[in-house]
Amino acid sequence: MTQLAVLKLGLSHFRSHKQASLDLDARPLAIFGPNGSGKTNLMEAVSLLSPGRGLRRAGIDDLTRRPEALGWKITGVLRSLQQTHEVETWAEAGSPRQLRIDEKSAPQIALGRIARILWLVPSMDRLWIEAAEGRRRFLDRTTLSFEPKHAEAVLSYEKAMRERNRLLKDMVRDPHWYAALEAQMAEAGQLIQANRQRAIAELTAAQAAATSSFPKATLELTAPDPIPDDLQTALADNRQRDMAAGRTLIGPHRADLSAIYADKAVAAKDCSTGEQKALLISLILANARALIADFGAPPILLLDEVAAHLDAQRRAALYDEICSLGAQAFMTGTGPELFAELGARAQYAEVIDNAGLSRITKKEKI
Repeated sequence: MTQLAVLKLGLSHFRSHKQASLDLDARPLAIFGPNGSGKTNLMEAVSLLSPGRGLRRAGIDDLTRRPEALGWKITGVLRSLQQTHEVETWAEAGSPRQLRIDEKSAPQIALGRIARILWLVPSMDRLWIEAAEGRRRFLDRTTLSFEPKHAEAVLSYEKAMRERNRLLKDMVRDPHWYAALEAQMAEAGQLIQANRQRAIAELTAAQAAATSSFPKATLELTAPDPIPDDLQTALADNRQRDMAAGRTLIGPHRADLSAIYADKAVAAKDCSTGEQKALLISLILANARALIADFGAPPILLLDEVAAHLDAQRRAALYDEICSLGAQAFMTGTGPELFAELGARAQYAEVIDNAGLSRITKKEKI
């Protein structure tokens, strides 16, 4: 199978890592070490080889190592389908993030053309019971994995909506001020809706076609108010109501992702903590399976502390599915025993904290 993999990774003044480098192959990488040693920082660096703000959504200056605050840099050699790419992304203190691919400056969207990276982090464990914003973000990350230009549509929509909301708060009533903004929101909003629906359809089909140890989820895109096909007209008709609220009340920014544990016919928000985690893992695996057909290779998976809440049988099942996908997965845990079921199918790295500096040691086995 054609693979997508990080073959080399270098970090400079990134979070707790002053200098670090790893030579890797395409097998899963199990990263273990004490809490606070810098394991998640390593995975966050990999997440920045994809468009966006990474798995923690951190600000540019928050990524730099303290107290030096010199800025940071990540380098990677990425094997993507039949090609190998050199990627550099960095930011100097107080400056925006920069990117070079194969020694040429590039926009972040270009990363989406050469790589697909999915992640599951502990903060997502409450996804089904917290606010809709987190579920929209999860869905949009999934959607971005199928359609890299989805980010442009979201940014275009949000920029126009911010301007419209400013007019609403200032009680501007002249329709000429709104027309162009609402046209931009309608055009981008239509793309957002279509992209999200496609992503849900891809996940649904991938779940239906697979035999998995993890539960299937029935997914639906919902909203407090139905999002009309003619969003431009609806926005114009809704100005008075929006003005009273001081914000835009209809559109894809109000959408929500609902999930039902299919075999039990129970809403995800009403499931146990373990069942909610299993549903998330199931969707990540379904996303990966769908991308094999869509992109041509399984994505890189970043699974932070994924084994902590799984029993040995579920852990073994997860590792079996990752290996059968042929995916390079970065996984973290506090001890090597959490990865015993992987055996020689994986590569290993130990991370320790040494007086505030993270140290990485690659290991052939545990």
